[in-house]
Amino acid sequence: MQRRNIDPLIQEIRACVDRHNLGRPGEYTRYTIGEQADGRINAYGVADAANLLYTIHDFRQAQADREHWIRVLQSLQDPDTGMYSEPTHHTIHTTAHCMAALELFDEKPLYPCTYLSDCLTKEGLYHRLETEIDFEAHPWRDSHIGAGLFVALTMTDAVDLQWKDWYFDWFWQNSSPVHGFAFFGKEMKAAPFRYMGGGFHYLFNHEAEHRPLRYPEKIIDWCLPMLRDEQKPFLQNCGFIEVDVVYSVTRAMRQTPHRFQEAKEALELFANRFLDFMFARDFQNDPAFNDLHRLFGSACCLAELQSALPGKIVSSKPLRLVLDRRPFI
Repeated sequence: MQRRNIDPLIQEIRACVDRHNLGRPGEYTRYTIGEQADGRINAYGVADAANLLYTIHDFRQAQADREHWIRVLQSLQDPDTGMYSEPTHHTIHTTAHCMAALELFDEKPLYPCTYLSDCLTKEGLYHRLETEIDFEAHPWRDSHIGAGLFVALTMTDAVDLQWKDWYFDWFWQNSSPVHGFAFFGKEMKAAPFRYMGGGFHYLFNHEAEHRPLRYPEKIIDWCLPMLRDEQKPFLQNCGFIEVDVVYSVTRAMRQTPHRFQEAKEALELFANRFLDFMFARDFQNDPAFNDLHRLFGSACCLAELQSALPGKIVSSKPLRLVLDRRPFI
């Protein structure tokens, strides 16, 4: 892979964030194009503007501006349930995402997550994992629940080390020897990439807490064909599926030497294709690029690839992956 400079792409990301600002610090909409562009504050707009600026090393704000941004994020929380809401995602995902954005400011939400109080016991936690998540048919969609509840409860200091042990013990016992990711059930009914996309969400919780993966070799075996595949759903739009597979491979590689050189070569191949895809966007008019949440997913992929391939992807300031600071995207 030849060395590639992504400074022009970073400039476009910064300009996109600016286009979503509603006139005051911390007040951002999620969309500027399409039917969803309503010009209103959106939880993902506010959170992902912070996430993106952190990623591209442009996060420093005047103290008064930071304080206003914090107040905006805190104001979006429901004081009765402790949850955040937005129509495109499960409320647990939105809650974890906004709390994770607050952490970038070294702040916390104002209210406890009473909606998740049933998960504070081992029995309650396992009941939710085993009854609310369809690991067989909807592993990706429902991973927002299983991963998000961990973040929401840890970000609010509602749980201790014993609780974390319960959580990670459950995932150790329910890791698939087929693909290495979390699985609870008898039959895999979804496409292979959906188990990867779901497993990614639990994997970044493991990474944040420095927990071992049970089958890192299987994760690499499952994901390498996806890095090489030029078919859907990869490289179709800005979003998260690309960082899901890249991060799954790079972090599994930290726990096993299995197929190491082969994995590095696959990452380089994928990185070239991903950069070609990103530079080909119509930055002003691409609806996915101008959706701050989906753009954030692509920025995370850039950051992880830059870190995993030293000297291959360069910029004036190296990108920072928010997952290296705290879990959840």
